[in-house]
Amino acid sequence: MPALPDAIPTRGTLTPDRSLADLTWLRVGGPADWLFQPADEDDLAQFLAALDPSVPVFPMGVGSNLIVRDGGLRAVVIRLGRGFNTITVQGGQGGQVTAGAAALDARVARRAAEAGLDLTFLRTIPGSIGGALRMNAGCYGSYVADHLLCARAITRAGERVTLTAADLRLGYRRSHLPEGWVLVEATFAAPAGDPEALAARMEQQLARRDASQPVKERSAGSTFRNPAGFSSTGRADDVHDLKAWKVIDAAGLRGARLGGAQMSEKHPNFLINTGGATAADLEGLGEEVRKKVLQHAGISLEWEIMRIGEPRRG
Repeated sequence: MPALPDAIPTRGTLTPDRSLADLTWLRVGGPADWLFQPADEDDLAQFLAALDPSVPVFPMGVGSNLIVRDGGLRAVVIRLGRGFNTITVQGGQGGQVTAGAAALDARVARRAAEAGLDLTFLRTIPGSIGGALRMNAGCYGSYVADHLLCARAITRAGERVTLTAADLRLGYRRSHLPEGWVLVEATFAAPAGDPEALAARMEQQLARRDASQPVKERSAGSTFRNPAGFSSTGRADDVHDLKAWKVIDAAGLRGARLGGAQMSEKHPNFLINTGGATAADLEGLGEEVRKKVLQHAGISLEWEIMRIGEPRRG
């Protein structure tokens, strides 16, 4: 019989049978067996070391790229908070930015720019640094892999480790991290730049995003990876033939609906909760899109949104 997490001393917050719906941007999903919000790294390491190895652990960011299925998750979900969102900046030509895994991508980009360091590609990426690492997030031709110097993590056994980009095997929207390891911090190399110019560039990026994406809708960002194997460059010569939105649109699926789920009319690679959608609606619509794009274009779309948990029973 696995050791129950509530028997483990902790300075953080441990909640049983915690609904995850309000912790995801899509606002759907059932409960986790346990939600653990550690006070700091020591608290997290001690908790993982004491937790029975047979108990699954799922690290969760701010839920910006996640569907939790309606039956919930049979695991301990670990969500990092204020003890993991610090940002430190070392300026100069060899500038470095170190950010906790819970620090928001946009906030890291702004702090770096204020110090004259260019991590502007992070400005329009939803979510936190931990999730950006896991997905090798990127846009406008820049990715986490291009800037990452090292990351720190706590293993499932509660040990502290330092990882390089090579260790993480970062690829397009992919990384390799052993099951149950929790990323806690990352250090990035950031080239120098003029703070005003960097701020202006970020404003331009935001305007471009707002013009093309349904930012006021309840979504989880891009639904599927681009079949081309890279994100938009933002350049005038960008090619769209193998972009996910293009093949979805060509298959006649812009605005497609299932229950409360819809592929956005504004950007057909955005899956949105129009109100009252279940996780089953959202995932079901996504699978229907994959099926029809395969029939229409012979292209098998890969999910970019992570789906976890069990379907609702009965």
